[in-house]
Amino acid sequence: MKWYQFKEQAAGEKRLLLSWYLYKIFGKKILKIIAFFVTIFTFLSSKDLRNFTKKNLSVIYACTNNIQAKPSIKNCFQNALNYSFSLVDRIETFSHKFNPKKIIFNSPQEKEILQTIIQEKEGIFFLCNHIGNIEILRNFIASEEIPQNPHVNIFLDKQHCKTFNSFLEKIEIKTNITLYPVEEIGIDTAIELEEKLKKGEVVFIAGDRISQNKPETTIKAPIMGKYANLPLGSFKLAQLMNSKIFFISALKAEKDRYKIHIENFEFDKNISKQENLMVLQNKYIMFLEKMIKTEPLQFYHFYDFFE
Repeated sequence: MKWYQFKEQAAGEKRLLLSWYLYKIFGKKILKIIAFFVTIFTFLSSKDLRNFTKKNLSVIYACTNNIQAKPSIKNCFQNALNYSFSLVDRIETFSHKFNPKKIIFNSPQEKEILQTIIQEKEGIFFLCNHIGNIEILRNFIASEEIPQNPHVNIFLDKQHCKTFNSFLEKIEIKTNITLYPVEEIGIDTAIELEEKLKKGEVVFIAGDRISQNKPETTIKAPIMGKYANLPLGSFKLAQLMNSKIFFISALKAEKDRYKIHIENFEFDKNISKQENLMVLQNKYIMFLEKMIKTEPLQFYHFYDFFE
């Protein structure tokens, strides 16, 4: 079963609106309590959720022997709960009330690199993933630490684009973002994005989920000792852009903070485009594995990710 065949919990517009209004009225603590009990109910009632979580953690544990990834009932539930709490954090970011001081970087140099590139309006193409909560970085880009607050372009599944656009309209929150359906990437999209990047805007696209409409356009990648399908289009689009490319993750840390991990990628002018594409894919896979090993219980792929 692929991710688009598995109905994600708490992803619908009505659930988002309900979460939003609960947050506005009662605050984050109450929303986390509700999320806890909803997760218990969902975990107990969904056999698929339990089975896929256990299978994915089993693969990670076999590869790393990390006790955190041991596929016990406790860890499987904690994985699901972490995801629910990340949704609460997303609601907080929508309201622009997530404290930027809670966003730290893996190193001060990484933070300086991002700030410098954004301030100089060079444009950044982010290849992100579903480990942790990448929404937090968007909150950082919109904070006072980045005076320019560049426009953000995000690629999502087409249905999610509709859901989030409608949600943002109904809560009447002004956002500096444009959503693109990942299924509709074409030449026109690439040209438009290249112009936006030249103006200093940023682009986010996930490199770890295949397209619902084009599941055959994939690469079979060796990850954690198994194979998984990754979207070829994400890497080809990155290659077309004449901009800075970064792999990036935002992982939940202690004291309600998030730690940003980034890694720069540069194409080698001395090798062919096809070879560069292969290097890009391999480097991304290495980064993805590193993030999974760092926080296995923030691996938010609740479906048959590994073959």
